[in-house]
Amino acid sequence: MVYILDLEFKMLALKQEQLFEEIDILPIDLKTKIVDKILASITPSNTTIDSLWIQEVNQRKNEIENNQVSLIDGDEVFKKISQRLNT
Repeated sequence: MVYILDLEFKMLALKQEQLFEEIDILPIDLKTKIVDKILASITPSNTTIDSLWIQEVNQRKNEIENNQVSLIDGDEVFKKISQRLNT
């Protein structure tokens, strides 16, 4: 019985390794689709939250495009945060 389980485990590991090798040669756009599918299967989407985030993103995009907000470089933001935390 132990031998059979060990053999099944080795076969599964081999299949996984073959899968990883196949994934390595895929184009990036197909890899990202696979990742999206895997993440969706792990964490089911919440359409209400997704819809709210899409609205937020579109609003921020419009504000940037219409010069309603000023963008700050990320390095500057982290520098200011660091200064606040160190005082």
